[in-house]
Amino acid sequence: MQHIHAPNSTLASFGLLLKQWRSQRGFSQLDLAVTSQVSQRHISFLESGRAKPSREMVLQLAEVLEIPLRQQNLMLTAAGFAPIHAETDLSAPEMASIRKALDFMLRQQEPYPAIVVDRYWNLLLTNPAANRLLNAFIAPEELQAHFYRDGKVNLMRAMFHPQGFRPFVVNWNDFSVHLLQRLHREAIAEGESEQSKALLDELMSYPGIAEV
Repeated sequence: MQHIHAPNSTLASFGLLLKQWRSQRGFSQLDLAVTSQVSQRHISFLESGRAKPSREMVLQLAEVLEIPLRQQNLMLTAAGFAPIHAETDLSAPEMASIRKALDFMLRQQEPYPAIVVDRYWNLLLTNPAANRLLNAFIAPEELQAHFYRDGKVNLMRAMFHPQGFRPFVVNWNDFSVHLLQRLHREAIAEGESEQSKALLDELMSYPGIAEV
């Protein structure tokens, strides 16, 4: 039996998120219904706020649409459920085994540079070869002065900034277009998060970038 509910702001916000993700993934309501084995009518009711999703339904649709875990938490919250995906800092004690594995992989890459970045291209870990490469182009004090934010270097900021790596890239126009396209795709994949948009806006504000 189909359960129908009067629309309210919480359900409507979930419905809006669902519709946005479905559109971003290029799914019609019928496509999503068939792939997720849910009736098209129910998909329509979820998007309009006329039906309340279960927790399992939120996760089922999120899996089909390949929604990132951080954004799945937002959808769960919008639908009235508690988030289920934890986000833990790499320095946290419970991440010790992960940190150990990453350190091992970084060491194995020597003498070649290797880095670990987060979703927003903040530098988390490096091997000695990567440090040597960074310092060959930007002095440590310059890196600290211009590119440290919240204790981390943002590699995209360091790449696009006029005082960063940009002057040393021979094929800058082609390379920068590729990076901007990638950042745009990543922002879309994450649902146009505020942090992604802020980073893109900052990069586009640098001299000469808008013309690329």
